[in-house]
Amino acid sequence: MSAATASAAPSAWRRATRSPGLVIGLAMVLTVVALAILAPWIAPHDPNEQDPVAALTGPSAEHWFGTDFFGRDVLSRVIWGARISLSVGFLATAIGVVVGTAIGVLAGYFGGWTDRLITAATDVLLSFPQLIMGLMLVAVLGPSLGNLILAIAVTAVPAFIRIARGSTLAMRQRDFVDACRALGYADLRIMFGHILPNILDEVVVLASLWLATAIRTESTLAFIGLGVPPPTATWGSIVREGFDNLLDAPWLSIFPSLAILAVMVGLNLIGDGLRDATDPRGAP
Repeated sequence: MSAATASAAPSAWRRATRSPGLVIGLAMVLTVVALAILAPWIAPHDPNEQDPVAALTGPSAEHWFGTDFFGRDVLSRVIWGARISLSVGFLATAIGVVVGTAIGVLAGYFGGWTDRLITAATDVLLSFPQLIMGLMLVAVLGPSLGNLILAIAVTAVPAFIRIARGSTLAMRQRDFVDACRALGYADLRIMFGHILPNILDEVVVLASLWLATAIRTESTLAFIGLGVPPPTATWGSIVREGFDNLLDAPWLSIFPSLAILAVMVGLNLIGDGLRDATDPRGAP
């Protein structure tokens, strides 16, 4: 890691901790993550337990978010659904970050035919709308948790290739890279030991924003029936189950939709806060 990166880190951290949006976003997201982790202990009911007598019961002291068509507790299903929705989003984004950033650094560092080939493939993938590509992949692979993660990860890779490539193209012209070459450092060491740490801030900002996109995509695919098969609870599938009873039992769709909205807002606040914190034009 270069000295410039090390010296900039404390300043970026100070700006981040002074950003109210970032703090609020972290609080919102961490709260939902904590609920998902603690689901077995805090969910008031089994998410798949059916009680036909209590079907389509509105919010009450017994069922805070009401019940669905099968008498299942909506609050419990929303809490347990957070596990699947967040897990898919985090894992798909992590795969996209690792694979896309590595390929982007390779393309930007070596240039030539390697760069042209990777750029052409990236442009082809980016020509498809992200949701449409995910839909096609899940339709071909089949609806399952693993296939859902893989499909969303594939849609994330091109975005990280592009940002990592662009940043690497700028970094490889810096003096410290020439100094590393003069010292006889291997290309892999230069790319991932010196260039990568200097472009991570842009990658992290994109990752926080893309995580929101991944969760939204998972919810959309689950809504149209291409998510994790029932009776496993996910936010998108819960919204879909309530869609048929939207007029008679609006709580079925409202509460999982609010959970999705809260995470989307929180992640976007985090992304904006990180972007401002890593902006070199920001105040120290």
